[in-house]
Amino acid sequence: MPDSVFVLHTGGTIGMVDTPEGHTPVADALGPYLDWIVANSGGELPSIDFLELDPPIDSANATPDDWCTIARTLYERRADHSGFVVLHGTDTMAYTSSALSFLLPGFGKPVVVTGSQIPITRIRSDGRQNFIGALQVATRPELQEVMLLFGEVLLRGNRSTKMDASGLDAFESPRFPPLADIGIDIVVRRELVLRPDDLPRLTAGRLGHVAATRLFPGFSASILANLCRPPLQGLVIEAYGAGNGPSDDHEFLAAIEAATTQGIVVVVVTQCVRGSVQPGAYATGSALISAGAVPGYDMTPEAALTKLAVLLGQDLDPATVEVMMQQDIAGELTR
Repeated sequence: MPDSVFVLHTGGTIGMVDTPEGHTPVADALGPYLDWIVANSGGELPSIDFLELDPPIDSANATPDDWCTIARTLYERRADHSGFVVLHGTDTMAYTSSALSFLLPGFGKPVVVTGSQIPITRIRSDGRQNFIGALQVATRPELQEVMLLFGEVLLRGNRSTKMDASGLDAFESPRFPPLADIGIDIVVRRELVLRPDDLPRLTAGRLGHVAATRLFPGFSASILANLCRPPLQGLVIEAYGAGNGPSDDHEFLAAIEAATTQGIVVVVVTQCVRGSVQPGAYATGSALISAGAVPGYDMTPEAALTKLAVLLGQDLDPATVEVMMQQDIAGELTR
């Protein structure tokens, strides 16, 4: 088996340089620095094959098309490398990590998404350690899933979320334990690691048209109705608590029912950092389900949105998508 690691630089803070307008990604700035790190590791790091998106982007500018480009790039090189590292901006890293887990089912090799809060060329950058940790994890054949490494933890990609805009431990997995602790040693929790149960596939064709909205007191049914216009195919609602919403707002519930009648898949997740949607626990939650929404249980909003987009892009009928949104297909959900 090849022992090299493929490193894809998509952009983000790790490879940015200072400009009068602030940090910005610049082509050809990062590759030589990464080569230097590997060359001066005394053989402790694997050789790398480096590729950069043209042009590298700030992840705030990332789109679903970029998810597909990343997935396609990794899939085309799957046989050539033992592991894969994706360098990415932190703003939408959790979305990309989640999307890749659904776009690359059965990939069967480590895919580690990482980046930094400080450009790697700066003296206090966290990028160097994150990059080194990602390379080391990418050589661990027992880790055959999409992961996010940041700071001292290795998280399942579709369980991660950004919790801190400036801290160096910016990502957490509040609803699922870390896959490994990154300290003096990399201690893997083997009982949590996924095992591919399918042949490797690429599902990065077109993606469905999806949106997400967060409930708040006074949320207007007209907002929901305006969202649920063509070409929308799926909607994630970040509800209160265990999946609750305004059960006495009949116009709001009617808007959900109208959307689902039109074939729009509506998925309810919790806007709480921890916990899960619990159908039937409260009458206010039952009202949303009775109107046609389906529970997303403990999926993060990022996982629910990207999973919904990928499933709807496969020409599945809404009823099938509704069932699959309630099933664990890539470690993203606990029933």
